[in-house]
Amino acid sequence: MNMYIGNLSYRVKEADLRQVMEEYGTVESVKLIIDRDTRKSVEMPNDAEAKNVISELNGAEYEGRAMVVKEALPRN
Repeated sequence: MNMYIGNLSYRVKEADLRQVMEEYGTVESVKLIIDRDTRKSVEMPNDAEAKNVISELNGAEYEGRAMVVKEALPRN
């Protein structure tokens, strides 16, 4: 499952985010994509583990900010 991770501190690096997510399962990739929408994503191959990350970390404070963690949906 590809997940959108938002409201992260600009100090957070891909390795930092990977370390947090790996506490919940296997992480396939982490991409901090900086564009006008500041999109960030994490991909986990196991949907159950990804859903657990969403339920556990959405709204959790990380580096002084409340994370937004949800399933990434394609843009229309």
